[in-house]
Parts: sequence; structure tokens; C-alpha cells
Amino acid sequence: MHADAEVVEDGRILTGFTKDDFRILDEGKSQPIVQFSAGEQPLDLILLFDISGSMKMAVSAVAAAARQALEELRQGDRVCVMVFNRKSREISPFTDDLEAVRKTIQGEVLGLRFGGGTLIQSAVDNAARRFLSEPRSERRRAVLIVTDNVGTRTRSEKSVVRDFWEADALLSGLIVSSAFRAINTASTVMNPFMLAMQAGMKGIAEKTGGDAISSKDAGAAFTESMHRIRSRYSLYYQQPEAKAGTTRSIRVELTGEAAKQHPKARVRARTGYVVPKL
Repeated sequence: MHADAEVVEDGRILTGFTKDDFRILDEGKSQPIVQFSAGEQPLDLILLFDISGSMKMAVSAVAAAARQALEELRQGDRVCVMVFNRKSREISPFTDDLEAVRKTIQGEVLGLRFGGGTLIQSAVDNAARRFLSEPRSERRRAVLIVTDNVGTRTRSEKSVVRDFWEADALLSGLIVSSAFRAINTASTVMNPFMLAMQAGMKGIAEKTGGDAISSKDAGAAFTESMHRIRSRYSLYYQQPEAKAGTTRSIRVELTGEAAKQHPKARVRARTGYVVPKL
């Protein structure tokens, strides 16, 4: 069984840890870590762009930073590009040609008509299901969504998280400011019903082990998001016997001297998984 992890303290990402600095608890029981790496395994990444009406300027800034951001990846990493508003669709399949990915973002994505609603939960769920259509491998899996995180509730968060757990993928977000987001946020203060109907990606990301960066500088944040995804720790342990299709809980913690040196640090890692079929 596999878990990606990053260590955070006071908003900063901490590095330099080894296998002995972590412990994994599966259903509350400690499990020996049998394999460990720090950003070394090949990565499959889905870039998921929000192309609703409020996002044109933000996606333009991300596209301008695409070359620098993609330099955070390594040879052999693969990227798939998807977009969404009320519906999601794939613009380019997984490829290790990162120059082609840059051209797709700067050409095809920016050339699309921006508009329509924002169904974030449906979009990230479709990205998770895209991974479920890929054969199982040792490659790490991640989805990075670029959005203002203002959407209409369409799915049960629990069901979306389950799909990410089953796909063995994490969700991270680049949340950009937009005029629509500011107006919408102000209106929900006076209208609790609208707030109840809204849905973003933060809660889903947390349970998959991902994070969310909020920034007015979308280009710089895009590069930082790619760096964080690429440099995460990978921890493997022997999965305990359990019935296929059931869900089990995971907790990843710092231990020993690392825990003593960083008492306020916390580990971001997925909080559960779906037992795979043999």
C-alpha cells in the first residue's frame, strides 16, 4: 500500500526527512515502512483547468508561467490536460512530451471559449475516474486543479474522496482570486442558502493528502504547486488482509527525533484507501 506525504509547519513545507522519521498507522495499527523515496518515482499528473467565465485572466497567467512550472517535473513524468465548466473534457492525453504540454496550455486551453457554470466536484471526480481507466503501475498519481474554487454542489464529497482513494491519487489545488469570487463570497454572508449550495475542492484535497495554495499571483503559485507535488515523499507498507472494496483508515505521523524537533509540524497524507481487488 502506498501513501504520498508532505510535512508542513506554520505554513512552510519542511524537507530532509528519512524513512525512520515517519510511521504509518492502518486502522490505528502501526505498519513497517518497506519502501521510501523523496520525489524520485515517475509521476502521472492531470492538469485540470477551470474555464468558467471568471477564469480567463488567471488561466492566462498560469499559461505564461507554464514553461517554468513544467521544469519542476522530471524526465519520464507524464501530463494529461483537462478542462471544465459545467462539463469536463480531456484536451490532451498523458504524454511525457512536456513541450507539447506547454503548447497545449498556451494554445488549445487559452483558445477555448471561457464561460458557463463551475461544477468543481464533478470535474475532480472525472479526473479521478480518468486515473481509474489507466492500468495500475508504480507511478505516483496527482491532480492539480486551477480554479477560483466557487462552484455549485453536484456530488457527495464522500463519494469523490472514495474515487480518489480507489485511484490511488491525490488532489491539490491552485485557488486564484477573481472578481466573481469576491462578489459571490460577499453575497453568501447574507444568503446562507447560497453558501450551502456552494462546493469547492479543499475538503476533498485534505482527505486525499493534497493541499491548496491561494494566491493572487497565479503564475508563481502554479510553479510552487508543481514543485510541491513533485517533491512529496512516497511511503509503502504491506497492506493488511482485508476484503476487497472496503475502506480503511490511514494516518501518517512524524516519529522519534523528527517529532521532537518539529512539535508543531503535521503530515499531509491521505486519510484512507479502498482495498483493491487482487
